[in-house]
Amino acid sequence: MGYVKYETKGAVAVVTIDREKALNALNAEVLDDLKATFEGIDTETIRCVIVTGAGEKSFVAGADIAAMSGMDAQGGEAFGKKGNDIFRMIETFPLPVIAAVNGFALGGGCELAMSCDFRICAEQAIFGQPEVGLGITPGFGGTQRLARLVGPGMAKQLIYTAKNIKAAEALRIGLVNAVYPAEELMAAGAGCCPRLQEGNQRGTRAAHGRGHRDRGKALRQLLCDRGPEDGHAGLPRKEEGCELPKPLSYL
Repeated sequence: MGYVKYETKGAVAVVTIDREKALNALNAEVLDDLKATFEGIDTETIRCVIVTGAGEKSFVAGADIAAMSGMDAQGGEAFGKKGNDIFRMIETFPLPVIAAVNGFALGGGCELAMSCDFRICAEQAIFGQPEVGLGITPGFGGTQRLARLVGPGMAKQLIYTAKNIKAAEALRIGLVNAVYPAEELMAAGAGCCPRLQEGNQRGTRAAHGRGHRDRGKALRQLLCDRGPEDGHAGLPRKEEGCELPKPLSYL
């Protein structure tokens, strides 16, 4: 793949977003390569997947703003749906997926990390949803996933203020599971995988699938009232008589 590298180490697959000169920013080509890479993983021989970014500065610095600036409304909607569909595919992937965040995880990068089952990061990692500073809202499911990980109040604070946070704060609020020195990050990610492999694979996959099914039900309710026109940026809120949106591929 042109923008995504794929390698295996035993039963561990490593997926690397490889657009280092652009801080691994997401454009349509990167998203297409990411989708094709996950579709090509042999789920019978691989037991877990690690997602990371090329280089030392960035996991994924967000969506490619230069590419987005040339899109009309229809193009922007199609780009948003593409990202949502792919992130949902990662979120519901039949194997555990670990985000090894090695630097900036902003906007779409933070949303990609949140689509993984859990997140570990390097000490220099930076997280944030800066979209409101550009006059837009998080477009790849960030309003919903962030609220479920850190709570609605903290999610609103991070999204409304467009504030970036460091690794220690991300750990404190529950956005990441652990923080490591940069040189230990990938080894730590790989170290999680053998422990996952030691368990009963049937049980692991059943728990993994059940968790996503139950979560999907809750997300359907949370997403009753969403979209850029929403004065609260699509964050969860209770709404009487709300009809569930269809399709739900953007979850």
